[in-house]
Amino acid sequence: MTEKILQTKKNGMPVLLLVLLGYVVAIAAAVAVGMAGVPGVLGNVVMGIAIVYMVLGWILLCGLKVLKPQEALVLTLFGNYIGTLKGEGFYWVNPFCTAVNPAAGTRLSQSGDVQNGDATGLAAVLGKEAANQAAAAANSGKKISLKRMTLNNARQKINDCLGNPVEIGIAVIWQVKDTAKAVFNVDNYKEYLSLQCDSALRNVVRIYPYDVAPGIDTTGDGQPDDGSLRGSSEVVAERIRAEIQDKVEEAGLEVLEARITYLAYAPEIAAVMLQRQQASAIIDARKMIVDGAVGMVEMALERLSENNVVELDDERKAAMVSNLLVVLCGNHDAQPVVNSGSLY
Repeated sequence: MTEKILQTKKNGMPVLLLVLLGYVVAIAAAVAVGMAGVPGVLGNVVMGIAIVYMVLGWILLCGLKVLKPQEALVLTLFGNYIGTLKGEGFYWVNPFCTAVNPAAGTRLSQSGDVQNGDATGLAAVLGKEAANQAAAAANSGKKISLKRMTLNNARQKINDCLGNPVEIGIAVIWQVKDTAKAVFNVDNYKEYLSLQCDSALRNVVRIYPYDVAPGIDTTGDGQPDDGSLRGSSEVVAERIRAEIQDKVEEAGLEVLEARITYLAYAPEIAAVMLQRQQASAIIDARKMIVDGAVGMVEMALERLSENNVVELDDERKAAMVSNLLVVLCGNHDAQPVVNSGSLY
């Protein structure tokens, strides 16, 4: 199914005026024939036409359509797709045409389905779920929005490639690109997009570890790399966007951007993982301190030897190294002890 744009002129106002004028003429003709008492076939014909028009003329008003900017109407005639009406304006189409939008009553956690003030007040009385249903019923028009919308599904708990449970949430910016595919190729394009977002998120997150881990290949080239959910968030988000786009292409939707909005270990392992990260940080810091201290000791011994300040045997060097390492690697300030006697 391919989208077909209707090249209909914005003739809604002239048609409306003509229909109203027709009612005025029909009423005037009926009154004139009734008061003048026009005899014969002519009077009966005029009266019959006036009555028929007054009874059925309102059908022409059913073809009047008003579109705002970035809105569209998918029209069918007796079950056949005849085209899509796009562009803001006041239009008149075949009054027997029917607008189709299977997702009109679907409300998701996205920008296009935000409740208005009335719905918020209703939520205080009926509850959130009842308010959503009432707002959906009130706004269940058949117009399709072509604006960019943001879908923000609930957070999901997914195991990363190491089996650690991770909670993650994404926001997806999308829009309807082909209205015919969106309406006819899938049952409900909003629900379809939401389901594909959750599926793509699971597929991608299972490839990456939460933090950088040795021996993990996240690119599929057979070589370990430094990819991770926390350190490569932009790469992960782009990969999620590409997979979602591949799934919703046949639904006439375009995914413009995907962003990770929440990322954390699941509560049941969060405390343990925090201790693990702290221990790893402490080990790295200690390693850096020891490396620096050893370098300083080596430099001190070399300078003393080069400048012939003092000659130290192996025992004295060992004692000096031990004292310097204690001073440089200790957690607290050193408390020096001055030896006023001989070194021996």
